[in-house]
Amino acid sequence: MRKEENKTKYIIAMFISMIFWGIAWTSGKVTMQHTVPQVAAFWRYAISFISIIPVVLYMKVSFKVDIIAIIYMILAGILSAIFNYLFFLGLSHGQAGYGGTIVTSSVPLITYFLSIILLGIKVNKIQIFGLCIGFFGALILLRIPMEGFAFLNVDSLYFLLAALVWSFVTIIAQKISSRANPMLYTLVVFGITAFINMIFALPYHPFDFVALDSVFWWNILFIGLFSGTFSMTLFFISASHLGAHKTGVFMFIVPIGAIISSWIVFDEKILLSTIIGCFFVFLSVITFNFKRKSKIKV
Repeated sequence: MRKEENKTKYIIAMFISMIFWGIAWTSGKVTMQHTVPQVAAFWRYAISFISIIPVVLYMKVSFKVDIIAIIYMILAGILSAIFNYLFFLGLSHGQAGYGGTIVTSSVPLITYFLSIILLGIKVNKIQIFGLCIGFFGALILLRIPMEGFAFLNVDSLYFLLAALVWSFVTIIAQKISSRANPMLYTLVVFGITAFINMIFALPYHPFDFVALDSVFWWNILFIGLFSGTFSMTLFFISASHLGAHKTGVFMFIVPIGAIISSWIVFDEKILLSTIIGCFFVFLSVITFNFKRKSKIKV
Protein backbone atom coordinates (compact mmCIF):
# COMPACT_ATOMS: atom_id res chain seq x y z
CA MET A 1 0.00 0.00 0.00
CA ARG A 2 2.88 2.30 0.84
CA LYS A 3 4.47 1.76 -2.58
CA GLU A 4 1.21 2.60 -4.35
CA GLU A 5 0.88 5.85 -2.38
CA ASN A 6 4.42 6.85 -3.27
CA LYS A 7 3.81 5.99 -6.93
CA THR A 8 0.67 8.13 -6.98
CA LYS A 9 2.62 11.02 -5.48
CA TYR A 10 5.21 10.89 -8.25
CA ILE A 11 2.56 10.58 -10.95
CA ILE A 12 0.88 13.75 -9.65
CA ALA A 13 4.26 15.52 -9.51
CA MET A 14 5.02 14.49 -13.10
CA PHE A 15 1.58 15.69 -14.23
CA ILE A 16 2.15 19.09 -12.59
CA SER A 17 5.57 19.53 -14.20
CA MET A 18 4.18 18.67 -17.66
CA ILE A 19 1.31 21.15 -17.27
CA PHE A 20 3.79 23.87 -16.29
CA TRP A 21 5.89 23.05 -19.36
CA GLY A 22 2.77 23.40 -21.49
CA ILE A 23 1.72 26.72 -19.97
CA ALA A 24 5.28 27.99 -20.56
CA TRP A 25 4.50 28.19 -24.28
CA THR A 26 1.63 30.59 -23.67
CA SER A 27 3.61 32.53 -21.09
CA GLY A 28 6.46 32.78 -23.58
CA LYS A 29 4.07 34.18 -26.18
CA VAL A 30 2.99 36.86 -23.70
CA THR A 31 6.64 37.64 -22.97
CA MET A 32 7.30 38.17 -26.68
CA GLN A 33 4.80 41.04 -26.65
CA HIS A 34 7.03 42.94 -24.23
CA THR A 35 10.60 42.31 -25.37
CA VAL A 36 12.80 40.73 -28.07
CA PRO A 37 13.71 37.01 -28.29
CA GLN A 38 17.35 37.61 -27.33
CA VAL A 39 16.50 39.25 -23.99
CA ALA A 40 13.79 36.72 -23.11
CA ALA A 41 16.08 33.81 -23.99
CA PHE A 42 18.79 35.11 -21.66
CA TRP A 43 16.58 35.82 -18.64
CA ARG A 44 14.72 32.52 -18.92
CA TYR A 45 17.84 30.44 -18.31
CA ALA A 46 19.57 32.98 -16.11
CA ILE A 47 16.69 32.69 -13.63
CA SER A 48 16.65 28.89 -13.95
CA PHE A 49 20.41 28.67 -13.40
CA ILE A 50 20.43 30.91 -10.32
CA SER A 51 17.41 29.21 -8.75
CA ILE A 52 18.60 25.64 -9.31
CA ILE A 53 21.91 26.17 -7.48
CA PRO A 54 20.39 25.90 -3.96
CA VAL A 55 18.38 22.86 -5.08
CA VAL A 56 21.53 21.07 -6.24
CA LEU A 57 23.35 21.97 -3.02
CA TYR A 58 20.40 20.85 -0.87
CA MET A 59 20.19 17.50 -2.69
CA LYS A 60 23.96 17.07 -2.19
CA VAL A 61 24.43 16.20 -5.85
CA SER A 62 27.73 14.63 -6.79
CA PHE A 63 29.95 16.85 -8.94
CA LYS A 64 32.04 13.92 -10.12
CA VAL A 65 32.33 13.87 -13.93
CA ASP A 66 34.85 12.82 -16.57
CA ILE A 67 36.13 14.76 -19.57
CA ILE A 68 33.65 13.12 -21.94
CA ALA A 69 30.74 14.21 -19.71
CA ILE A 70 32.07 17.77 -19.72
CA ILE A 71 32.23 17.79 -23.52
CA TYR A 72 28.67 16.47 -23.70
CA MET A 73 27.44 19.14 -21.29
CA ILE A 74 29.10 21.94 -23.25
CA LEU A 75 27.58 20.67 -26.48
CA ALA A 76 24.16 20.32 -24.82
CA GLY A 77 24.45 23.88 -23.49
CA ILE A 78 25.20 25.26 -26.95
CA LEU A 79 22.27 23.38 -28.48
CA SER A 80 19.98 24.42 -25.61
CA ALA A 81 20.89 28.06 -26.25
CA ILE A 82 19.91 27.64 -29.91
CA PHE A 83 16.65 25.93 -28.92
CA ASN A 84 15.91 28.65 -26.37
CA TYR A 85 16.31 31.36 -28.99
CA LEU A 86 14.18 29.44 -31.52
CA PHE A 87 11.54 28.94 -28.80
CA PHE A 88 11.01 32.68 -28.34
CA LEU A 89 11.59 33.53 -31.99
CA GLY A 90 8.90 31.03 -32.98
CA LEU A 91 6.49 32.43 -30.40
CA SER A 92 7.07 35.95 -31.71
CA HIS A 93 5.61 34.77 -35.04
CA GLY A 94 3.47 31.68 -34.44
CA GLN A 95 0.80 30.42 -32.05
CA ALA A 96 1.69 29.14 -28.58
CA GLY A 97 -0.66 26.14 -28.64
CA TYR A 98 0.50 25.00 -32.06
CA GLY A 99 4.15 25.52 -31.18
CA GLY A 100 3.89 23.54 -27.95
CA THR A 101 2.10 20.75 -29.78
CA ILE A 102 4.33 20.47 -32.83
CA VAL A 103 7.60 20.60 -30.87
CA THR A 104 6.57 18.19 -28.11
CA SER A 105 5.04 15.74 -30.58
CA SER A 106 7.90 15.89 -33.09
CA VAL A 107 10.81 15.52 -30.67
CA PRO A 108 10.19 11.84 -29.76
CA LEU A 109 9.83 10.86 -33.42
CA ILE A 110 12.90 12.79 -34.58
CA THR A 111 14.87 11.41 -31.61
CA TYR A 112 13.95 7.84 -32.56
CA PHE A 113 15.01 8.35 -36.18
CA LEU A 114 18.29 10.05 -35.18
CA SER A 115 19.04 7.30 -32.66
CA ILE A 116 18.55 4.66 -35.35
CA ILE A 117 20.69 6.54 -37.88
CA LEU A 118 23.44 7.97 -35.65
CA LEU A 119 23.61 5.50 -32.77
CA GLY A 120 22.75 2.34 -34.67
CA ILE A 121 19.85 1.53 -32.37
CA LYS A 122 18.23 -1.78 -33.41
CA VAL A 123 14.46 -1.80 -33.78
CA ASN A 124 11.97 -4.62 -34.10
CA LYS A 125 8.92 -4.90 -36.34
CA ILE A 126 6.56 -3.47 -33.74
CA GLN A 127 8.78 -0.42 -33.28
CA ILE A 128 8.95 0.13 -37.04
CA PHE A 129 5.16 0.00 -37.10
CA GLY A 130 5.11 2.53 -34.24
CA LEU A 131 7.36 4.91 -36.17
CA CYS A 132 5.07 4.65 -39.20
CA ILE A 133 2.10 5.59 -37.00
CA GLY A 134 4.07 8.53 -35.64
CA PHE A 135 5.05 9.67 -39.11
CA PHE A 136 1.38 9.62 -40.13
CA GLY A 137 0.48 11.61 -37.00
CA ALA A 138 3.17 14.17 -37.82
CA LEU A 139 1.71 14.60 -41.33
CA ILE A 140 -1.70 15.31 -39.78
CA LEU A 141 -0.19 17.76 -37.25
CA LEU A 142 1.50 19.64 -40.08
CA ARG A 143 -1.78 19.52 -42.05
CA ILE A 144 0.07 18.22 -45.12
CA PRO A 145 -2.92 16.16 -46.39
CA MET A 146 -5.10 19.30 -46.27
CA GLU A 147 -2.68 22.14 -47.09
CA GLY A 148 0.34 20.47 -48.67
CA PHE A 149 3.65 22.09 -47.67
CA ALA A 150 2.03 25.32 -46.48
CA PHE A 151 3.55 24.60 -43.05
CA LEU A 152 6.94 25.68 -44.40
CA ASN A 153 6.44 29.29 -43.34
CA VAL A 154 7.84 31.60 -40.69
CA ASP A 155 5.03 30.64 -38.28
CA SER A 156 6.04 26.97 -38.21
CA LEU A 157 9.63 26.71 -39.43
CA TYR A 158 11.16 27.96 -36.16
CA PHE A 159 9.19 25.36 -34.21
CA LEU A 160 10.34 22.55 -36.52
CA LEU A 161 13.96 23.68 -36.22
CA ALA A 162 13.52 23.86 -32.42
CA ALA A 163 12.22 20.27 -32.40
CA LEU A 164 15.22 19.11 -34.42
CA VAL A 165 17.69 20.87 -32.10
CA TRP A 166 16.01 19.53 -28.96
CA SER A 167 16.15 15.99 -30.38
CA PHE A 168 19.95 16.25 -30.42
CA VAL A 169 19.84 17.55 -26.82
CA THR A 170 17.73 14.52 -25.89
CA ILE A 171 20.25 12.13 -27.44
CA ILE A 172 23.10 13.83 -25.57
CA ALA A 173 21.14 13.53 -22.32
CA GLN A 174 20.77 9.80 -22.96
CA LYS A 175 24.50 9.44 -23.65
CA ILE A 176 25.53 11.31 -20.51
CA SER A 177 23.05 9.61 -18.14
CA SER A 178 25.66 7.12 -16.92
CA ARG A 179 28.43 9.71 -16.61
CA ALA A 180 26.87 12.53 -14.58
CA ASN A 181 24.05 13.15 -12.12
CA PRO A 182 20.96 14.46 -13.99
CA MET A 183 20.67 17.47 -11.67
CA LEU A 184 24.34 18.38 -12.17
CA TYR A 185 23.85 18.02 -15.92
CA THR A 186 20.85 20.38 -15.71
CA LEU A 187 22.78 22.93 -13.62
CA VAL A 188 25.71 23.05 -16.03
CA VAL A 189 23.52 23.16 -19.15
CA PHE A 190 21.42 25.96 -17.62
CA GLY A 191 24.59 27.94 -16.89
CA ILE A 192 26.11 27.48 -20.35
CA THR A 193 22.80 28.27 -22.04
CA ALA A 194 22.33 31.45 -20.01
CA PHE A 195 25.89 32.61 -20.75
CA ILE A 196 25.61 32.05 -24.51
CA ASN A 197 22.20 33.73 -24.70
CA MET A 198 23.57 36.64 -22.65
CA ILE A 199 26.28 37.28 -25.25
CA PHE A 200 23.67 37.66 -27.98
CA ALA A 201 21.34 39.68 -25.71
CA LEU A 202 23.91 42.34 -24.74
CA PRO A 203 23.24 44.57 -27.80
CA TYR A 204 19.60 44.75 -26.62
CA HIS A 205 20.49 45.88 -23.07
CA PRO A 206 19.07 42.96 -21.03
CA PHE A 207 20.12 44.59 -17.75
CA ASP A 208 18.09 47.72 -18.39
CA PHE A 209 15.49 46.69 -15.80
CA VAL A 210 13.44 49.87 -16.17
CA ALA A 211 12.79 49.12 -19.85
CA LEU A 212 11.28 45.72 -18.96
CA ASP A 213 7.77 46.01 -17.54
CA SER A 214 6.04 43.92 -14.87
CA VAL A 215 4.23 41.72 -17.41
CA PHE A 216 7.59 40.61 -18.78
CA TRP A 217 9.04 39.90 -15.33
CA TRP A 218 6.03 37.92 -14.06
CA ASN A 219 6.01 35.73 -17.15
CA ILE A 220 9.76 35.24 -17.39
CA LEU A 221 9.85 34.38 -13.67
CA PHE A 222 7.13 31.79 -14.23
CA ILE A 223 9.02 30.27 -17.17
CA GLY A 224 12.37 30.33 -15.36
CA LEU A 225 11.22 29.22 -11.90
CA PHE A 226 8.12 27.08 -12.33
CA SER A 227 8.51 25.57 -15.80
CA GLY A 228 12.29 25.63 -15.35
CA THR A 229 13.79 24.81 -11.97
CA PHE A 230 10.65 23.59 -10.18
CA SER A 231 9.37 21.41 -13.04
CA MET A 232 12.81 20.03 -13.91
CA THR A 233 13.37 19.02 -10.28
CA LEU A 234 9.97 17.33 -10.09
CA PHE A 235 10.64 15.66 -13.43
CA PHE A 236 13.96 14.11 -12.45
CA ILE A 237 12.79 13.00 -9.01
CA SER A 238 9.59 11.47 -10.39
CA ALA A 239 11.33 9.90 -13.40
CA SER A 240 13.77 8.10 -11.11
CA HIS A 241 10.83 6.41 -9.35
CA LEU A 242 8.49 5.84 -12.31
CA GLY A 243 11.04 4.68 -14.88
CA ALA A 244 11.91 5.89 -18.38
CA HIS A 245 9.11 3.92 -20.05
CA LYS A 246 6.33 5.76 -18.19
CA THR A 247 8.17 9.07 -18.21
CA GLY A 248 8.07 9.30 -22.02
CA VAL A 249 4.29 8.95 -22.04
CA PHE A 250 3.87 11.90 -19.66
CA MET A 251 5.44 14.21 -22.25
CA PHE A 252 2.16 14.21 -24.14
CA ILE A 253 0.51 16.14 -21.33
CA VAL A 254 2.57 19.16 -22.42
CA PRO A 255 0.48 19.90 -25.55
CA ILE A 256 -2.68 19.80 -23.41
CA GLY A 257 -1.32 22.57 -21.17
CA ALA A 258 -0.12 24.55 -24.20
CA ILE A 259 -3.36 24.23 -26.17
CA ILE A 260 -5.75 24.98 -23.28
CA SER A 261 -3.74 27.90 -21.87
CA SER A 262 -3.28 29.48 -25.33
CA TRP A 263 -7.01 29.06 -25.97
CA ILE A 264 -7.81 30.85 -22.69
CA VAL A 265 -5.26 33.68 -23.07
CA PHE A 266 -5.15 34.22 -26.84
CA ASP A 267 -8.38 32.56 -27.95
CA GLU A 268 -6.37 30.32 -30.30
CA LYS A 269 -8.55 27.81 -32.13
CA ILE A 270 -8.12 24.14 -31.24
CA LEU A 271 -7.97 22.41 -34.63
CA LEU A 272 -9.30 18.89 -35.11
CA SER A 273 -6.12 18.04 -37.04
CA THR A 274 -4.07 18.92 -33.95
CA ILE A 275 -6.10 16.59 -31.75
CA ILE A 276 -5.99 13.72 -34.27
CA GLY A 277 -2.29 14.23 -34.95
CA CYS A 278 -1.47 14.25 -31.23
CA PHE A 279 -3.43 11.02 -30.79
CA PHE A 280 -1.46 9.19 -33.49
CA VAL A 281 1.90 10.46 -32.25
CA PHE A 282 0.95 9.47 -28.70
CA LEU A 283 -0.02 6.01 -29.99
CA SER A 284 3.32 5.86 -31.80
CA VAL A 285 5.32 6.43 -28.60
CA ILE A 286 3.26 3.81 -26.76
CA THR A 287 3.82 1.31 -29.59
CA PHE A 288 7.53 2.07 -29.92
CA ASN A 289 8.07 1.51 -26.20
CA PHE A 290 5.97 -1.65 -26.13
CA LYS A 291 7.98 -4.45 -24.59
CA ARG A 292 7.57 -8.13 -25.27
CA LYS A 293 9.59 -11.16 -24.30
CA SER A 294 10.83 -12.14 -27.76
CA LYS A 295 12.61 -9.38 -29.64
CA ILE A 296 12.73 -9.65 -33.41
CA LYS A 297 15.61 -7.69 -34.91
CA VAL A 298 15.41 -6.39 -38.44
